[in-house]
Amino acid sequence: MDWNSLKILALVAHKGSMSGAAKELGVNYTTVFRRMESLENEIGGKLFERGSKGYVATPLAEKMLVFANRMRDGAEQIERQIVGREFQPSGVVKITAPFNIANRYLPEALRPLAQDYPDITFEILSSNDDFNLNSRVADIAVRATSSPPDHLIGRKVASIPWAMFVAESFMERFAQPPTLETLADYPLIGASGSMLNLPAFTWLEKNHATAIVARCNELTAMSYCAESGHGIAFLPVDQRRSGLVELAEFAPGKTSDMWVLSHPDLKKTERIRIVVEQLVSYFRSLDF
Repeated sequence: MDWNSLKILALVAHKGSMSGAAKELGVNYTTVFRRMESLENEIGGKLFERGSKGYVATPLAEKMLVFANRMRDGAEQIERQIVGREFQPSGVVKITAPFNIANRYLPEALRPLAQDYPDITFEILSSNDDFNLNSRVADIAVRATSSPPDHLIGRKVASIPWAMFVAESFMERFAQPPTLETLADYPLIGASGSMLNLPAFTWLEKNHATAIVARCNELTAMSYCAESGHGIAFLPVDQRRSGLVELAEFAPGKTSDMWVLSHPDLKKTERIRIVVEQLVSYFRSLDF
């Protein structure tokens, strides 16, 4: 027996008319009439009587409606719990970001998604390494770069200036705040490794290398060196926090352009699209 015929039977009984059932289904009256006529021929009995208030189900139809309604309820439950879930965004999204961004910003950025899309889970990779998105080590990269790779797609979400940062106790040791011209008179925190390629530290090596008392290969480590009183750290202002005093903008650091990047092959993957849109919206809302 065709389920569609039972579905129409239930609708005719509910609406009290074949025209009402036809309208609900988006078909014409003749289609519904022929379906009911074919069903009556199949079971060998009459399904409806014409009454003053429309079509009234016969005792035979009433018995069939018990099963038809169960089938309808089951189909609706499948749609809600199984089919609907299949089309809900789900799965793991891997996001790589520099240490400070991953630790201080990503948890807050992703919080609304954890509420709205509970079937999306996150793997956060705190690193400055340029993970190969082609190999799916990460799905999304939040990176500070002036020239994102051509093979990735993305959007610039912020331009972050640099500043000089010191411990709260710094000015107790030095009567005057430093300027670019007087940096040689103060202990400085410099860079090592690949960090030396950044404009801030290229300038620092060229002009005040002899004043450097400590070196780090990562910005967050520099910030904690400054907080501990080792000297002046030169940092993008996303590193602002209690315990650090921001002295002045550091023009040689230029600005760090922050990008949210992903692989083109993933742009139609719904969970990736949702997370990218949230990250773009969140970072653009910040006042760096």
